[in-house]
Amino acid sequence: MNKAQLVEKLADHFEGNKRQAGQALEHVLDTITASVARGEKVAITGFGVFEKVVRNARVARNPRTGEKVRVKKTSAPKFRPGAEFKAYVSGAKKVAKSPAKKTAAKKSTAKKTTAKKTAAKAAPAKKTTAKKTTAKKAPARKTATKRAAKR
Repeated sequence: MNKAQLVEKLADHFEGNKRQAGQALEHVLDTITASVARGEKVAITGFGVFEKVVRNARVARNPRTGEKVRVKKTSAPKFRPGAEFKAYVSGAKKVAKSPAKKTAAKKSTAKKTTAKKTAAKAAPAKKTTAKKTTAKKAPARKTATKRAAKR
């Protein structure tokens, strides 16, 4: 799933408004990014922890030449998944449907059933006969290896 697809999924919770969903996602990502860049730890209970890790300066080896190379001190983002997130990914725990989806599903099924009932009352059922056709099978071909083996 990419960012655009995630915005589409979130739009369901924003009454189909993709613009609001996109802005909400942007704000969350910007807040997490800025906090981690400052060196703060962002912990989302059940999901995981975002943090900044400092890698000290060191001496490495160039694998092609074998020459020693100095590597500067760097910082990198790190994510540690939470226990609940791990349980969902491993399959130990089932992902529950969100309340918004449950109500939307109930509404759509209610609309479908009422539409079917009204359509059934409005138009009488017509009987049509369908023509049955049998599929013709093509003769099986022998492979080249079988032909060579027979010769």
